[in-house]
Amino acid sequence: MLHNLVVAITGATSGIGAAIAETCVTRGAKVVITGRNQVRGCSIRDQIVASGGEAVFCQSDVTEDGAAEQTIATAITHFGQLDALVNNAGVLIPGTAPQCSDTDWDRTIATNATAVFRFSRSAVRQMQRQGTGGAIVNIASDWGLVGAEAAVAYAASKGAVVQLTRSMALDHARDRIRINAVCPGDTDTAMLAADASPGDRARRIAVLAAALPLGRVATPRDVAAAVAFLLSPDAALITGVCLPVDAGNTAR
Repeated sequence: MLHNLVVAITGATSGIGAAIAETCVTRGAKVVITGRNQVRGCSIRDQIVASGGEAVFCQSDVTEDGAAEQTIATAITHFGQLDALVNNAGVLIPGTAPQCSDTDWDRTIATNATAVFRFSRSAVRQMQRQGTGGAIVNIASDWGLVGAEAAVAYAASKGAVVQLTRSMALDHARDRIRINAVCPGDTDTAMLAADASPGDRARRIAVLAAALPLGRVATPRDVAAAVAFLLSPDAALITGVCLPVDAGNTAR
């Protein structure tokens, strides 16, 4: 399905990003995983290699100047090309507008929106040089589609990703570069109910699940499966789509 495709994935040292890396490798891809945590990144790389896959870890902070170019260069150095990019790195700082400091706003926009632009720009330039097309999948959010309470910076940043995805899809369709987004709803990762004790966290997740039409929150692998589909030849005619993986939340 993804045989021999070289896929770079940001924020791939845990949660959704790690699941995307593992799923892509299972389906035949070679992956460049990025993240700030070297120990976790090397561990995931080693697990992939031990299972017979091909992976390299590039330690970086997506908000730093040059991080995108460093990641692309790593892909070229190790695998000779870049076929796909998954912009997954993100932060969620809760708060309404009066509660959101300038620092919180700037950090959220830098990580969730500006980094997606920079990495996508670098990936498109490389794909244009190669002349063989490519695919980009951005991890947005259902809150980028419908808004959210007490998450003003996060929702705004993910809304920006949604519109960036649509605009770049139109700009680069003639380059045969498909650009889509996956919009997860509540997903069982460390980011969800991060401030809760284990028992309280389980109760909160149960409450969230009960409120969803399909009756459960997403797992990282649910999101990863959607990403892998959009990267694959099966999605050859799909571009500019923002696909909710949200148990029906945005259908209401």
